[in-house]
Parts: sequence; C-alpha cells; structure tokens
Amino acid sequence: MKGRLSAMPTLLFIAALMAASGLVSEAADSKASFTDNFNIMWSENHFTTSEDGQTWYLALDKETGCGFQTKQSYRFGWFSMKLKLVGGDSAGVVTAYYMCTENGAGPTRDELDFEFLGNRTGQPYLIQTNVYKNGTGGREMRHMLWFDPTEDFHSYSVLWNNHQIVFFVDSVPMRVYKNNGEANDFFPNEKPMYLFSSIWNADEWATRGGLEKTDWTRGPFVSSYKDFNVDGCQWEDPYPACVSTTTDNWWDQYKAWHLSDSQKMDFAWVQRNLVIYDYCKDYERYPTLPGECSLSPWD
Repeated sequence: MKGRLSAMPTLLFIAALMAASGLVSEAADSKASFTDNFNIMWSENHFTTSEDGQTWYLALDKETGCGFQTKQSYRFGWFSMKLKLVGGDSAGVVTAYYMCTENGAGPTRDELDFEFLGNRTGQPYLIQTNVYKNGTGGREMRHMLWFDPTEDFHSYSVLWNNHQIVFFVDSVPMRVYKNNGEANDFFPNEKPMYLFSSIWNADEWATRGGLEKTDWTRGPFVSSYKDFNVDGCQWEDPYPACVSTTTDNWWDQYKAWHLSDSQKMDFAWVQRNLVIYDYCKDYERYPTLPGECSLSPWD
C-alpha cells in the first residue's frame, strides 16, 4: 500500500503531461445522447438512463444481462468511456468493454478487450485485457487497480494505431501491445471494429476460476457509463483515407507510436505493482512463447 500511495502524485502528474502534450482526444462530443452513438444489442428492458440522458445503466439479473454497440465502426484512433462498476458482492459478474469486428464471437474476429471481473465483498477488483486477431486470442493479462472502481467513475481507454495498442486507465498506460511492422498473425490492424459493452454472468470462470458463484439475491447488478469519447478513423467502404499513414491525426503521429518518457515511468510502476498475470510469462501454458512476446513495450 505504501508503494501505491507514494506513486499517486506521479500518476496525476503524468496524466497532466498527457493532456498538455496533446495525447488525449478532445474532438468527440461527450455530451451526445446514447442514441446518437449506440444501439442496444439485447435486453432493452435491462437498459436505463439518467434523467438528463448523460449516464447509462446496464443491469444483470438471473434472467439476462444487457449490451450495446456503436453505430459506427473504426480503424485506428482513441476510444474512451467512463465506467462505474458493480459494487458489493459481484462474484461471477463480468462487465465487458471492448472493440470487435462483429457482434458475436465469430471465428475470424479481431478484438481488443477490457473485462472487469467481479469479486466477493472486500476482495480486489481485477481487470483482464486480451487481444484477438483472426479469431485467435489467448493473450490475457490481469491487473489490480489502485482505486475502488465501484465508488466513482473512471476512464478506460484504448489507443490503437498501426504501431501499438495501449490500454489506459485514467490516462495511465496499463498494457502496451506492439506491432513489428511486418505481416504477422498477432497484431489486429486490417479490420475496422465497433465498440461494445455488456454485463453478463460468467461464474463458471470469472471469480477465483469459477469457485465463487453469483449470488442472485444481491441482484440486479448494475454497471454505469458516461462520457463516451472517440477520435478515430470512421470506416467507409471501400477504404477511408484516414487509415493511411498520413499522420494527419494525433493518434497516428510519431508521439503516439511509443510511450513518452513520463508514460514509461508510469508503466514501469504498473508493471512492478499491479500485474497479476501475464501470458508472456506463462511458460507452462506456452513452452514456446508467442512471437509478440519478444517485442519490447519500451521501444
């Protein structure tokens, strides 16, 4: 705990540097209504909004969960949302916030995942990230957080360009996934993706490997959302000009191809203190590590 507390001024300072350097998006209108940006995927009766329409709620009960997706798909950009996760005893409950090429787990999908794994009361919330290309995943990482994500809203963001994918929490880089600049089977850079979120029951695996089951007497379980922010290349058939490497957009300029020096400080702190599982260090699962594990996030 001492290490986490002493690092907080650094985290805030780095977030401020990101904003000052232009590595955050201000182009999207976070005050747009839900229906301006999204469609409900299923269980519309489990979806509600605040009176002003700026906060959205997805509910899970024993009957079903709920999910939504963007109306537009994108290839490369900055994608961000503020979430407040299910509080209390949420064992077995998963809130998923992700990008995917299609609605459904298709066999050739590309996907970038944030999954928030529920917990028994008083236990730490974990976030799991994963990357799929052409239907192949198995690239999980799990992290703790330095705050309680059920007490207030926090930003969860993805920077995606042809050089790297970075998963951010409150502007802090949690995971860096690099491209090698060659044709490969691990970096998703060819297909446009929609942004999705959903809440669903996964008590067969989500909490302590499935040992902790969902307590339905505590339902409905509700995740909250606001301030959707996208600054990306909106897909247009057959091929939008903005996906070419013109560097006209901040998310495709040199500064966004690598972590800055200050971001590296923050990322190093995350690596030391928050990583629970890294598939690139799981030699039992992967006696020969996947090729992308040799790429340095620091370059």
